[in-house]
Amino acid sequence: MAIFKYPFWVIYRIWFYILVALPIIIMFPILIISISREQWYPLFFKLARIWSKFILIGMGFGYKIKREEIPDPNKSYMFVANHTSMADIMLMLVAVKNPFVFVGKQELAKIPLFGFFYKRTCILVDRSSAKSRQAVFLRAQRRLKQGVSICIFPEGGVPEEHILLDSFKDGAFRLAINHQIPVVPLTFYDNKKRFSYTFFSGSPGKMRAKIHKFISTEGLTIQDTKSLNEQTRSLIFKELNSTVKA
Repeated sequence: MAIFKYPFWVIYRIWFYILVALPIIIMFPILIISISREQWYPLFFKLARIWSKFILIGMGFGYKIKREEIPDPNKSYMFVANHTSMADIMLMLVAVKNPFVFVGKQELAKIPLFGFFYKRTCILVDRSSAKSRQAVFLRAQRRLKQGVSICIFPEGGVPEEHILLDSFKDGAFRLAINHQIPVVPLTFYDNKKRFSYTFFSGSPGKMRAKIHKFISTEGLTIQDTKSLNEQTRSLIFKELNSTVKA
């Protein structure tokens, strides 16, 4: 009977891209205005959260966010989470109310319509280029000084399906220490099951996220980068592992 699932999966993927495009088309004029100046980014962020909720609800994802600590709207943070799905972006935008800027791979800028706004509002990185990685730090520093938070998926990409949680790159933690801002770990439990990067997969259902207690960087130096990295990864890994065993 599995063969009957393939037409559903094809339609489900097409439906996802329709949901991604539709609100962008509807809100296009105000979206263009919201990205015309960096100081108007909070408006764009609010629209992006509406866009995300529209997609998650339209896909049949009943999302639930658990918060051990609530970010202060007047402070900047470094948000990090495990990365397994195209829906991670949407769930992150729904889970976090503080305006933040994604640091993401430049390949996503090639997606029609979505890519137009992605490359104008996110900090893009070519991980094969040392020059590009350095430019990311400079742009992130500027946005943090403007009071905006940063969001990075520290695995540096989407790991293979069998990997529960890949190793973390140091960039997010180095930035957090440089600016003495808290690291906010998030765990996404169900995104791989709900909508992974494997084409013939996915289904409606629950999509849970947890915002863990913040990890302070106060008093830390660059020499503490690796330990901060390992502390954050260990927290998320234990949470995912406990769910798998449950």
